Amino acid sequence: MLEVALEEARAGLAEGGIPIGAALFAADGTVLGRGHNRRVQDGDPSAHGETAAFRDAGRQRDYRDTIMVTTLSPCWFCSGLVRQFGIGAVVVGESRTFTGGHDWLAEHGVRVTILDDPRCVNLMEEFIAARPELWNEDIGVAE
Repeated sequence: MLEVALEEARAGLAEGGIPIGAALFAADGTVLGRGHNRRVQDGDPSAHGETAAFRDAGRQRDYRDTIMVTTLSPCWFCSGLVRQFGIGAVVVGESRTFTGGHDWLAEHGVRVTILDDPRCVNLMEEFIAARPELWNEDIGVAE
């Protein structure tokens, strides 16, 4: 499942954006929706990878058995989305370069798996080194 999110992250980077990808899966592994951070491309501060995947999935009757897979620990905005709609599980590619709300999600009953995938770590480390101003904008840190 992480491969889908990684493909999305790489697509976002190739478009000049922030390399964070996500996908929402059904319990059986079917991809419901996929997307990547498009804040730069769309000029929309709410266009995060998880929100793009969620929107791409369309309306679901119930999210309890769905799995959000993301290349990076979800920020508070995206963690709120997971809680608001009752997404049952989150798989995180890495949380070394950014630790968002995954602990909070786990405390509230969401099954959280952190993979610490070196491909995800390298992608973010290289991006942060190359574009620190854009990264700081994305995470809300004033320079």
